[in-house]
Amino acid sequence: MKKSRVFEIAYVGLKSGEHLFEYQIDNTFLERLGYEGEPLNNLDCKVNLRFNKLTNLFQLDFDFNGSAVVTCDRCGDDMNLEIWDEHKLIIKISFDDALEGPVEEDDVVFIPKHETVIDVSKWIYEFLLLSIPMQHVHGTGADGESLCNPEALKMLERFREEQEKDQRQNIWKDLDKLKNN
Repeated sequence: MKKSRVFEIAYVGLKSGEHLFEYQIDNTFLERLGYEGEPLNNLDCKVNLRFNKLTNLFQLDFDFNGSAVVTCDRCGDDMNLEIWDEHKLIIKISFDDALEGPVEEDDVVFIPKHETVIDVSKWIYEFLLLSIPMQHVHGTGADGESLCNPEALKMLERFREEQEKDQRQNIWKDLDKLKNN
């Protein structure tokens, strides 16, 4: 993983209150973090981060807006996926001397009091993945028809029919076995 200071926030020098940070995320972001094998192509996402500095506490509001190209799980063709989501994170400064690095608990992260910067790249990556649905399937057009590849849909229908036919035949085979015993 290559270290990038672009995603580091030096909170020690910031005044109390709200600060805005903008990040443009693309495939080079994933490569820099070492996630080249991700199923996202042509990633283009804008992340607006509202960083609210309070006493011994930081509230981070991430706002994602963009798109990526993913593979449709049904037909195997590429499809454009819109990404939009919001995530919140609370960071608290811990005065526990035994704390070596950041410790995460639910949506609260504890950082040691001697830290001077917060690297948000890991959270941007995690929240980006949480913004992507588990299943990628083309939607339907205005006429209600699937936007998936028609040839792939025909092939899937053929496989489904063959499977149903085999299932019906297997039921009768099992009944014949019972009859013959």
